[in-house]
Amino acid sequence: MAINPLTSSASNAAGAAASPISADVYKRVEQTMLSQNNGATKLNAALTSSQTKLSGLGQLQSALSNFQSIAAALTGSGLSTSAASSDKTVATSTSTGGAKAGTYAINVQQLAQGQFLTSAEFSSATAKVGTGAPTTVKIDFGTAGDKGFTTNGTATSKTISIDSSNNTVEGIAAAFKAAGVDVKVEKGDDGKVSLSIAGQSGEGNSMRISVSGDAALKNLLGYDPDEKGKQGFKQTTAAQDAILTVDGKEIKSASNTLDKNKGIEGAALTLTGKGKADITISQDASKIGDNLKTFVAAYNDLNAKLKTLSSGALKGDTAIGQVTMQMDLLLKTGGGNVSTSALAAAGVSQGKDGNLVIDDKKMQAAITADSSQVAKLFTNDGKGLADLMGAKARSFTDKSSVISRETTQANRELDATNTKRAALTKALTAQATALAALYSAQSQTGTGGGMFGTGGAGSTGTLFDMLG
Repeated sequence: MAINPLTSSASNAAGAAASPISADVYKRVEQTMLSQNNGATKLNAALTSSQTKLSGLGQLQSALSNFQSIAAALTGSGLSTSAASSDKTVATSTSTGGAKAGTYAINVQQLAQGQFLTSAEFSSATAKVGTGAPTTVKIDFGTAGDKGFTTNGTATSKTISIDSSNNTVEGIAAAFKAAGVDVKVEKGDDGKVSLSIAGQSGEGNSMRISVSGDAALKNLLGYDPDEKGKQGFKQTTAAQDAILTVDGKEIKSASNTLDKNKGIEGAALTLTGKGKADITISQDASKIGDNLKTFVAAYNDLNAKLKTLSSGALKGDTAIGQVTMQMDLLLKTGGGNVSTSALAAAGVSQGKDGNLVIDDKKMQAAITADSSQVAKLFTNDGKGLADLMGAKARSFTDKSSVISRETTQANRELDATNTKRAALTKALTAQATALAALYSAQSQTGTGGGMFGTGGAGSTGTLFDMLG
C-alpha cells in the first residue's frame, strides 16, 4: 500500500493529540510536511516495482510449469497413448510416456482440500483497524495435530507488514495478497465485511499466524491451532490430503492432481470426487495427431503469456528474456536433433508471431505414411522437440533457475522496502504529532506563525530544523 505522508501522518497526529486539532492546524501540518513527499514516493515506487515483478515471475513460472506438464505427457510412448475413465466425476487421467496398457481400479475416499479461515465482521472495507502502529504478521505452514503444530520444512514462511498506511480491511487484504496469500474481502447480506483466507491443499499446508505490534490486529489476525479459544481468525475448513487406492494400494496426496510418479505409473491422475472408477490406458497411433495439437496449443498459450509479461510486468527482465530466447531457439534449430524441414513436412511450422502452426492435411498424411517417424520428431529418447522443450521449461522452474534467483532477490527487496516504509511512517507520525502540538499552542497564543510555515520576515528556520 502507498504511503501518503500528507494525510496518514497528519491523521495519526490528530488521533494522538490530547484533544481534537483544528482544521487550520491540520492543514498547516500537511503543508509543512510536503517536503517529505519525495522519500515516500520513492518507497512507494520501489514497493510497487517489487510487487509487480514478483507477480510477473509467479505467472511466468506457472506458465512454464503448465507447458512442461503437457510436454512431459507426450514423451516416450505418451504421444500414441490414450487414457479413459469410466467415471469422470471421480477421476480423469492423462497418459504419459511410461504408462503401461491396462485397466486400473481407483477408489477415492477423500479429496485434498486447503484450510479456510475467516475473520470477525466489520462495518465496511475501509474501516480502520487498530491504531496504525507498525505491525508484523508471520504465517508459518505445517501440520496441525494432537502433538501440536509442526512446520513442514519445505514451505517458506510469509511476512506481512501493516501500519497506518494500510490498516483498513481492504488494505490488510492487499498486503496479504502482495505476500502471495489468497485472501478476499467477503461481504455478507447485512452489508458487513470480513476477511477470508484460502490455504493451499494438503494437511501439511495448515497455517499458524502470529502477530507482533498492534494489539487490535493481533486479536483480529492471530491464529494458533495449539491455543484453542484464543484465535482471531476462525477455521471453517481444515486442510487435508487426498486419500485413495489404486488397485488396492493406499496413496495419500496433498493435491488432487497426482503426477506420473504417483498413483498410476506413467499416467497423471486428477481426482474430481469420492467414489470408484476404472482408468483404462490404451496404445493407439491414431492419438498422435490429437496429442500433437494439444502440444502446439500449449506452446502457443505459453508464447502468448511470454509476450504479455515481456511488455508488462517483466518488461526488460533477464529471466523472461532468457526463456523467450532459448525456447524460440529450440523451435528454429530443433535443438540440433530435429530437422525443421521434417517438422514442416509433418505439418508443424512456426509463424511470424512465434506461434506454432499446424497444417492438418500434411500432418494426417505424414501420420498415415509413417506414424513412428512423426512421433520421433517430438519424442525420441530425450532428443525430440517435445522432449527438449519440456526439459528446457523444467530447467527454468527448478530451485537453481534464474527465475528462482530473481524471485529470492525481489522478496529481499520487498522486505527491505517494507522495513524502510515502517520506519518512515513512524518518523513521519512523530514529526506530525510534534507539529500538531506546536501549531495548536501557537494558535492559542497567537505567536510563531511566521516561523512554522508562512516564511515571513521574522522566520529564523524551519520546523524540521527544530525537530532535528
